[in-house]
Amino acid sequence: MGHRLSKIYTRTGDAGATGLGDGSRVAKNDARIQAIGEIDETNAVLGLLLAEDLPGEVRALLTDVQHDLFDLGGEICIPGMSMITARQVGRLEEAIDRYNDELEPLRDFILPGGSRAAGEAHHARAVCRRAERALVTLAQEQPVHDGPRQYLNRLSDLLFVLGRILNRAAGQGDVLWQKRKNADGQKP
Repeated sequence: MGHRLSKIYTRTGDAGATGLGDGSRVAKNDARIQAIGEIDETNAVLGLLLAEDLPGEVRALLTDVQHDLFDLGGEICIPGMSMITARQVGRLEEAIDRYNDELEPLRDFILPGGSRAAGEAHHARAVCRRAERALVTLAQEQPVHDGPRQYLNRLSDLLFVLGRILNRAAGQGDVLWQKRKNADGQKP
Protein backbone atom coordinates (compact mmCIF):
# COMPACT_ATOMS: atom_id res chain seq x y z
CA MET A 1 0.00 0.00 0.00
CA GLY A 2 1.77 3.11 -1.25
CA HIS A 3 -0.13 5.59 0.89
CA ARG A 4 -1.37 4.90 4.38
CA LEU A 5 -4.86 6.14 5.08
CA SER A 6 -4.17 8.69 7.78
CA LYS A 7 -7.08 10.85 6.71
CA ILE A 8 -10.33 9.10 5.84
CA TYR A 9 -12.06 11.92 3.97
CA THR A 10 -10.32 13.73 1.14
CA ARG A 11 -13.16 15.66 -0.53
CA THR A 12 -11.74 14.61 -3.92
CA GLY A 13 -14.91 12.65 -4.71
CA ASP A 14 -17.39 15.36 -3.82
CA ALA A 15 -18.03 16.20 -7.48
CA GLY A 16 -18.91 12.58 -8.37
CA ALA A 17 -15.55 11.22 -9.51
CA THR A 18 -13.17 8.82 -7.80
CA GLY A 19 -9.59 7.71 -8.32
CA LEU A 20 -8.49 4.34 -9.62
CA GLY A 21 -5.33 2.58 -8.50
CA ASP A 22 -3.44 3.86 -11.53
CA GLY A 23 -4.19 7.48 -10.63
CA SER A 24 -6.85 8.02 -13.30
CA ARG A 25 -10.26 9.38 -12.30
CA VAL A 26 -13.65 8.06 -13.35
CA ALA A 27 -17.26 8.80 -12.49
CA LYS A 28 -18.50 7.07 -9.35
CA ASN A 29 -21.14 5.32 -11.46
CA ASP A 30 -18.59 3.99 -13.99
CA ALA A 31 -18.97 0.25 -14.66
CA ARG A 32 -15.54 -0.34 -13.09
CA ILE A 33 -16.59 1.37 -9.85
CA GLN A 34 -19.91 -0.50 -9.88
CA ALA A 35 -18.01 -3.80 -10.09
CA ILE A 36 -15.58 -2.78 -7.34
CA GLY A 37 -18.52 -1.84 -5.13
CA GLU A 38 -20.26 -5.17 -5.69
CA ILE A 39 -17.03 -7.04 -4.91
CA ASP A 40 -16.65 -4.97 -1.74
CA GLU A 41 -20.24 -5.77 -0.73
CA THR A 42 -19.57 -9.47 -1.29
CA ASN A 43 -16.61 -9.20 1.06
CA ALA A 44 -18.70 -7.31 3.63
CA VAL A 45 -21.42 -9.97 3.58
CA LEU A 46 -18.75 -12.62 4.08
CA GLY A 47 -17.72 -10.62 7.15
CA LEU A 48 -21.26 -11.08 8.49
CA LEU A 49 -21.07 -14.79 7.80
CA LEU A 50 -17.73 -14.95 9.60
CA ALA A 51 -19.38 -13.37 12.66
CA GLU A 52 -21.40 -16.60 13.00
CA ASP A 53 -20.28 -19.75 14.81
CA LEU A 54 -18.63 -21.69 11.97
CA PRO A 55 -16.62 -24.88 11.72
CA GLY A 56 -12.90 -23.98 11.86
CA GLU A 57 -12.15 -25.25 8.35
CA VAL A 58 -14.99 -23.17 6.88
CA ARG A 59 -13.82 -20.12 8.81
CA ALA A 60 -10.26 -20.50 7.49
CA LEU A 61 -11.51 -20.96 3.92
CA LEU A 62 -13.76 -17.88 4.05
CA THR A 63 -10.99 -15.79 5.59
CA ASP A 64 -8.75 -16.75 2.66
CA VAL A 65 -11.61 -15.83 0.31
CA GLN A 66 -11.83 -12.38 1.90
CA HIS A 67 -8.16 -11.82 1.13
CA ASP A 68 -8.69 -13.04 -2.43
CA LEU A 69 -11.62 -10.66 -2.85
CA PHE A 70 -9.41 -7.77 -1.77
CA ASP A 71 -6.89 -8.87 -4.43
CA LEU A 72 -9.73 -9.15 -6.95
CA GLY A 73 -10.94 -5.64 -6.14
CA GLY A 74 -7.37 -4.39 -6.49
CA GLU A 75 -7.10 -6.01 -9.89
CA ILE A 76 -10.28 -4.30 -11.07
CA CYS A 77 -9.13 -0.99 -9.52
CA ILE A 78 -5.99 -0.95 -11.69
CA PRO A 79 -6.86 -1.44 -15.37
CA GLY A 80 -4.56 -4.04 -16.93
CA MET A 81 -3.46 -5.48 -13.56
CA SER A 82 -3.64 -9.25 -13.05
CA MET A 83 -3.79 -10.62 -9.50
CA ILE A 84 -6.31 -13.49 -9.50
CA THR A 85 -4.67 -16.72 -10.63
CA ALA A 86 -5.82 -20.12 -11.81
CA ARG A 87 -4.46 -21.45 -8.50
CA GLN A 88 -6.96 -19.33 -6.55
CA VAL A 89 -9.83 -20.49 -8.77
CA GLY A 90 -8.62 -24.09 -8.42
CA ARG A 91 -8.58 -23.78 -4.62
CA LEU A 92 -12.29 -22.90 -4.73
CA GLU A 93 -13.03 -25.82 -7.06
CA GLU A 94 -11.22 -28.21 -4.70
CA ALA A 95 -13.25 -26.90 -1.75
CA ILE A 96 -16.52 -27.22 -3.70
CA ASP A 97 -15.72 -30.82 -4.62
CA ARG A 98 -14.58 -31.73 -1.10
CA TYR A 99 -17.65 -30.28 0.63
CA ASN A 100 -20.13 -31.40 -2.01
CA ASP A 101 -18.87 -35.00 -1.71
CA GLU A 102 -20.01 -34.91 1.95
CA LEU A 103 -23.59 -34.03 0.99
CA GLU A 104 -26.52 -36.04 -0.26
CA PRO A 105 -27.22 -35.35 -3.95
CA LEU A 106 -29.86 -32.71 -4.51
CA ARG A 107 -33.14 -33.98 -5.87
CA ASP A 108 -35.05 -30.70 -5.51
CA PHE A 109 -34.31 -27.01 -5.51
CA ILE A 110 -33.62 -25.57 -2.09
CA LEU A 111 -34.63 -22.27 -0.54
CA PRO A 112 -32.11 -20.01 1.17
CA GLY A 113 -32.39 -20.55 4.90
CA GLY A 114 -32.32 -23.06 7.66
CA SER A 115 -29.70 -21.97 10.16
CA ARG A 116 -28.65 -18.34 10.44
CA ALA A 117 -25.17 -19.20 9.13
CA ALA A 118 -26.66 -21.01 6.12
CA GLY A 119 -28.91 -18.03 5.44
CA GLU A 120 -25.87 -15.74 5.54
CA ALA A 121 -24.04 -18.05 3.12
CA HIS A 122 -26.98 -17.85 0.70
CA HIS A 123 -27.10 -14.07 1.11
CA ALA A 124 -23.38 -13.91 0.29
CA ARG A 125 -24.01 -16.15 -2.73
CA ALA A 126 -26.69 -13.81 -4.09
CA VAL A 127 -24.49 -10.74 -3.57
CA CYS A 128 -21.57 -12.57 -5.22
CA ARG A 129 -23.73 -13.32 -8.27
CA ARG A 130 -24.53 -9.61 -8.51
CA ALA A 131 -20.80 -8.83 -8.36
CA GLU A 132 -20.25 -11.35 -11.14
CA ARG A 133 -22.92 -9.66 -13.28
CA ALA A 134 -21.30 -6.26 -12.67
CA LEU A 135 -17.95 -7.68 -13.75
CA VAL A 136 -19.49 -9.13 -16.92
CA THR A 137 -21.00 -5.71 -17.68
CA LEU A 138 -17.58 -4.10 -17.18
CA ALA A 139 -15.95 -6.70 -19.46
CA GLN A 140 -18.38 -5.78 -22.23
CA GLU A 141 -17.03 -2.23 -22.11
CA GLN A 142 -13.39 -2.61 -21.07
CA PRO A 143 -10.79 -5.38 -20.96
CA VAL A 144 -11.02 -7.62 -17.88
CA HIS A 145 -8.94 -10.74 -17.31
CA ASP A 146 -10.73 -14.09 -17.05
CA GLY A 147 -9.55 -14.82 -13.50
CA PRO A 148 -11.89 -12.46 -11.64
CA ARG A 149 -14.99 -13.68 -13.50
CA GLN A 150 -14.03 -17.32 -12.95
CA TYR A 151 -13.30 -16.66 -9.29
CA LEU A 152 -16.67 -15.02 -8.61
CA ASN A 153 -18.48 -17.77 -10.52
CA ARG A 154 -16.81 -20.48 -8.41
CA LEU A 155 -17.26 -18.50 -5.21
CA SER A 156 -21.01 -18.33 -5.67
CA ASP A 157 -21.06 -22.10 -6.21
CA LEU A 158 -18.95 -22.61 -3.09
CA LEU A 159 -21.29 -20.44 -1.02
CA PHE A 160 -24.26 -22.51 -2.19
CA VAL A 161 -22.53 -25.70 -1.07
CA LEU A 162 -21.43 -24.09 2.20
CA GLY A 163 -25.04 -23.11 2.90
CA ARG A 164 -25.90 -26.80 2.81
CA ILE A 165 -22.83 -27.72 4.87
CA LEU A 166 -23.68 -25.12 7.51
CA ASN A 167 -27.24 -26.38 7.79
CA ARG A 168 -25.92 -29.88 8.30
CA ALA A 169 -23.44 -28.62 10.92
CA ALA A 170 -26.37 -26.98 12.74
CA GLY A 171 -28.31 -30.25 12.69
CA GLN A 172 -30.76 -29.00 10.09
CA GLY A 173 -31.59 -30.22 6.63
CA ASP A 174 -31.98 -28.32 3.42
CA VAL A 175 -35.09 -26.16 3.07
CA LEU A 176 -36.76 -27.74 0.06
CA TRP A 177 -38.75 -25.73 -2.45
CA GLN A 178 -42.32 -26.97 -2.84
CA LYS A 179 -43.58 -26.21 -6.31
CA ARG A 180 -46.82 -24.23 -6.31
CA LYS A 181 -47.10 -24.62 -2.54
CA ASN A 182 -49.50 -21.70 -2.17
CA ALA A 183 -51.10 -21.74 -5.63
CA ASP A 184 -54.44 -23.05 -4.40
CA GLY A 185 -55.17 -19.91 -2.40
CA GLN A 186 -54.90 -21.69 0.93
CA LYS A 187 -53.04 -19.90 3.66
CA PRO A 188 -49.85 -21.74 4.68
